[in-house]
Amino acid sequence: MREIPRRRMYYGWLLVACVLVLFIGRLAFIQIWLKGHPVPATQHTLMEAARLQHERGVVLDSGRGHFHDRHGVPLTGKLIWTAVLFPVTDLNVLQPATLKDVAVILDTKPDQLAEIWSSLKEPVLWHGEGRIPVALRPEQRDALSALGLTQLKVYPYEQRYEDKESGMQWLGYISGQRKETQRYGQYDGITGGSGLEKALDPLLNSLSPTVVYFSVDGHNQVIPELAPMVKANLNPYYPLRFTTTIDLSIQKEVERLMSEAGASEGAIVVQDVHNGDVVAMVSSPFYNPERIHPAEGQWENKALQGAAPGSIFKIVTAAAALEAGISTPKEVFHCSGEYGRYGLSCWKKQGHGRLTLEDAFAQSCNVVFAELGQRLSPAQFQLAAQQLGVGRVLGWQASNVLGVSEIRPLDHEESGSVFADLEAAEDEGVRVQTAIGQRDVMMTPLQASNMIVTLLNQGQGFRPRMVSRVSYDNGQELQLWPVQRLRPEKSLSPKTTSILLTWMEKVVQKGTGSALKQGGAWRLAGKSGTAEVLHHGAAANHQWFTGYGPIEAPRYAVSVLLKNQKPGSRHRATELFGKVMNMLSASK
Repeated sequence: MREIPRRRMYYGWLLVACVLVLFIGRLAFIQIWLKGHPVPATQHTLMEAARLQHERGVVLDSGRGHFHDRHGVPLTGKLIWTAVLFPVTDLNVLQPATLKDVAVILDTKPDQLAEIWSSLKEPVLWHGEGRIPVALRPEQRDALSALGLTQLKVYPYEQRYEDKESGMQWLGYISGQRKETQRYGQYDGITGGSGLEKALDPLLNSLSPTVVYFSVDGHNQVIPELAPMVKANLNPYYPLRFTTTIDLSIQKEVERLMSEAGASEGAIVVQDVHNGDVVAMVSSPFYNPERIHPAEGQWENKALQGAAPGSIFKIVTAAAALEAGISTPKEVFHCSGEYGRYGLSCWKKQGHGRLTLEDAFAQSCNVVFAELGQRLSPAQFQLAAQQLGVGRVLGWQASNVLGVSEIRPLDHEESGSVFADLEAAEDEGVRVQTAIGQRDVMMTPLQASNMIVTLLNQGQGFRPRMVSRVSYDNGQELQLWPVQRLRPEKSLSPKTTSILLTWMEKVVQKGTGSALKQGGAWRLAGKSGTAEVLHHGAAANHQWFTGYGPIEAPRYAVSVLLKNQKPGSRHRATELFGKVMNMLSASK
């Protein structure tokens, strides 16, 4: 009988021994064999994953590429020094400093700092009351570093944008959760949400971010005996740098003028007439890339959106008439103030009387241009519009660029339109309204300025660029993005372009733009426009002016759009055009 308990005990210990052998064998298998194998759904080995569970990282640089203006001035990326706060179990144990000492250095209240600090589960960059890390002044940086706190460190940080509004919607913003801290070695990448950030996103993404890692114990507290470790991309060629065609000093001055004008909605575009490059592009209302509210739409670029052009479209109508030979500059018309059909009248109620087509352009006579609209066919309208870059997407574009199938830097650029329905355009009334820039005509401010560039180049226009060069991070050039011609099926004749440029001079000398004759450093030329629209059910006007200067040696083409102005109010778009040109005349 005693043999049975002994036998049970024997088998029991044998079972325990077997379990221990299996357990030890499993541990040995993991430690020796599996430690170098990747963990499923991660990029790390088992050994790395075990170590990373006791690491907390702070992202100092996302590794994303950057933009510069044409002179090399950075448009994104600014190196600052900021504070990193680590989780603490008891703020009273800060040594040798006190919470009040830290709060005084950080220019904040002790209770506010305590509320933020005590709630931390991960290390964070100090934001204060803002949305982006606070840039420390040199004296703040030195004072915090001198405290020698384990729970607070000072590190350099690359801030992509400033937390302020601007009219640079063409630059865009980055979307997604931009995490400033890391855990378990995972990093949530960022993507472009709009503008150049979105259009060039495949080229902007880098190999990896720069992260400083700290070892923590089981209570998530920093282990001071273990030095922090920085992991960074050491490739000297990446991330890439993009040189834009923008002149930042001119961009800021145009923004200032737009703001001073009180323009709540509109756009201004400045182009180099020699190659079509966009020198400045301002959209209002301004936006803050750090405070994007998608539903409110401030991030939308009004310079690339279509709007009713009014009389600046008469440039297209005049070009169509001259090219088709249905009128001549000296043909005489009569304006009584009323066209007599389709409810159309001239802006000058008493009429202009007898006037030539040349005079009608300078005075922006609706009656005369309605007559041209009656004579022109839809195809003739469309051809002239296409030749001047209206009703089509204009921006620079290329295929198979640096491994990307298609590049279109002008994000969300609209094509605009001449007719909504070509069959309906056979109706005379539709063509009459189209001839004065109403009905279904839509034009972007970029198209308005680029139309002038095309005329100044004898009908040989350009596709506007916003990026001219791509470079490696070490400054070495990777690729030039060349100037592209905007090639219509048939270009405007040099004779027609010369006539239209002369007529635009007369708009300023004796026509609707005569307010620009005096007070400026340059002699200017252009065309004004006022489009009648409905805004929230009420009558409103879109005010336009597009032109160039100086006349003797043109340098810049500029278009101005002020949307939803009060009917009957002074033409502020013309005034703003003049102020922009005066500023440009003083620029280097």
